[in-house]
Amino acid sequence: MLFNDFKKAYEEDQSKIDAAISRVLESGWYILGQEVENFETAFAGYLGAGQAIGVGNGLEALQIALLAIGLKPGDEVITTSRSAVATALSITAAGGTPVFADTDEYFHLDPALIEAKITPKTKAIIPVHLYGQACDLDKIMEIANKHGLTVIEDCAQAHGAEYKGKKVGTFGAFGCFSFYPTKNLGAFGDGGAIVTNDDQLAVKCRMLRNYGQTNRYEHEIYGLNSRLDEIQAAILSVRLPNLDKNNNRRSTLAALYRQELAGVTEIKLPLERPGAKHVYHLFVVETARRDDLQSFLKGKDIPTLIHYPIPIHRQASFFEYNQISLPKTEVATAHILSLPIHPELSTQDILTVCSNIKTFFAHDK
Repeated sequence: MLFNDFKKAYEEDQSKIDAAISRVLESGWYILGQEVENFETAFAGYLGAGQAIGVGNGLEALQIALLAIGLKPGDEVITTSRSAVATALSITAAGGTPVFADTDEYFHLDPALIEAKITPKTKAIIPVHLYGQACDLDKIMEIANKHGLTVIEDCAQAHGAEYKGKKVGTFGAFGCFSFYPTKNLGAFGDGGAIVTNDDQLAVKCRMLRNYGQTNRYEHEIYGLNSRLDEIQAAILSVRLPNLDKNNNRRSTLAALYRQELAGVTEIKLPLERPGAKHVYHLFVVETARRDDLQSFLKGKDIPTLIHYPIPIHRQASFFEYNQISLPKTEVATAHILSLPIHPELSTQDILTVCSNIKTFFAHDK
């Protein structure tokens, strides 16, 4: 059993992917060509967004979005410490200052704690739809509108997730996605995208991803080199039509976990937010015996991971935040464990994981 089975995922679409790669190689055009345009159109259409802009990775998607709204040194961006470090790195890379608020019971930025963090320097809010589930977007958007703040959704783990029937990434000014291979929609390397309904912001993002130029060698603004390449775009175009099917498979496996682990009182199962469609990028449980359980499962050749073992505000690279207190984030960090939940897993794989978990806790009594 593997935590992610990239080889099997490739084999399921091998002929189409091979043909897509060959098509790009035979075209002789590898950067910002028709494949990228086709994927951008398809991805925007899937989400119900006005435009999609392919970029190099998820971090740079966030960074470019921040630069597009004119973030400048001294500006603050409210976000969560429970995320991959790329969320906060995008803010510092754009010249801003991260401001961390604690989480709610869904592991998300708690809207009830946002307003206390707002200052005259606050420019934006970055909610992270962590583990495949939408944040409380009603309350976050209400706060942002009240205070004139921009919302940039970090959707790196939430491709296809919904909030009240609408795809995440389409609520704020921007939705930012990663296509890292582990994602629900993964490329065979790095990749990312920004989606927006604002045509002017889309133009600026397209400039920013390509050296800040309007025409070749004409650079109106400072920009980045952050371009989704033609091969990755072609692969993503093959994989996008399977996203809903694969997300449904993840939901089926999640339901099986819930069924099999319902009687294990030592484990807290992940909550599902009312009105949200969870796409289970990760299935994250909580237990006070996390480390012992992880070690036991490893001995049974069952892979697990911790997302994430060190919250951002405790990272050495963010040393200036090390002394702030985010109690819910810190308590959860000691208890969370991600169980395998990718579409290539079988029903028997999940039953094996659950059987071993039940065995561990039965022996522990």
